[in-house]
Amino acid sequence: MLSKKQARAFFLVGTLVTFMIFIFLTIYSLSKAQDQSHAENITPAVVRGKKLWEKNNCMGCHTLMGEGGYYAPELTKIVERRGDAYIKAALMSKTPWQVHGRKMVAYGMTEQEANDMVAFFTWIGNIDLNGFERVVSPLAKDKVTN
Repeated sequence: MLSKKQARAFFLVGTLVTFMIFIFLTIYSLSKAQDQSHAENITPAVVRGKKLWEKNNCMGCHTLMGEGGYYAPELTKIVERRGDAYIKAALMSKTPWQVHGRKMVAYGMTEQEANDMVAFFTWIGNIDLNGFERVVSPLAKDKVTN
């Protein structure tokens, strides 16, 4: 059993050590060496693709890296799974794209817009996911196998 003085010292030392570990891990996780997003690969096309993603509210149905809606398939590694021609065809289609019983809005994008979206998806797909090859929501599993 610790005396009151020992308990106070134990608490203060434990708090200080925990705080120092927290500060170290925060600095370490924010360091350039830990950047897994490959920000140097962000091109103007990637930025335009991201803006199209937001403008069209794609996240309302799709997920990227596990975030977003669960209605439609996860798109983190879509370029690897489907290829850019498939993605462009879906985005440039003038009629609703129906896959596995779910309808995707017919955006009728231009070729430039579709290329920008592919650039965005390619950049997203190259982010290091710490060993997770594919993030898939449990409610909207894509039926394509790797």
